[in-house]
Amino acid sequence: MADSLITYRNVEIYQQELCVLSDVNMELHKGEFVYLIGKVGSGKTSLLKTFYGELDIASGDADVLGYDMTHLKRKYIPRLRRKLGIVFQDFQLMTDRTVYENLAFVLRATGWKNKGEIRERITEMLKLVGMDNKGYKYPNELSGGEQQRIVIARAMLNSPDIILADEPTGNLDVETGRAITALLQNISKAGALVVMTTHNLYLLKEFPGKVYCCVNHQMKEITANYNN
Repeated sequence: MADSLITYRNVEIYQQELCVLSDVNMELHKGEFVYLIGKVGSGKTSLLKTFYGELDIASGDADVLGYDMTHLKRKYIPRLRRKLGIVFQDFQLMTDRTVYENLAFVLRATGWKNKGEIRERITEMLKLVGMDNKGYKYPNELSGGEQQRIVIARAMLNSPDIILADEPTGNLDVETGRAITALLQNISKAGALVVMTTHNLYLLKEFPGKVYCCVNHQMKEITANYNN
């Protein structure tokens, strides 16, 4: 399928010497909204890390955006990561810089030079996440939900094909978690593949997507359990 962005066939994933997931088979496409669920330590985050080359794949065939992840040379990882947007639970914003400066730093680091274009792109992304009047604020002046919106804006700066969100609602109250999930689902509707790990299972019924569960070192698709 031409719009397949991630394809895993019989993949095994290890953390140190320990097998975290074996026999992983999945094909994820442009515009899909995908949940990874499972208990803490079941392999959700490890799987995400293999998508951006943070964790090696022990065996199997793995393709992410046309990169062969089983044989990917280290020097190509930055190139791959430029096509991915990563949303961490703990935000990882630079606290000594304003929201605008946080986003400008990422753009400059990925090759943007024109100040006007940088300003325009940041304005566009802050508007997308409903934070267009917060560029001058520092992260500690924002609520958790607002910081998470900024992190999503940061992840979207270079129009990535894939957004990976690791427990993006984990530290947020229920209402804010809903708003963040709705935002991510809208991003998938606009054409990106969004993969989100979560333990907030109420979200799966409210914001339907494809559902994979990590359990006993296996990953199973259980979408039908939630989208009925």
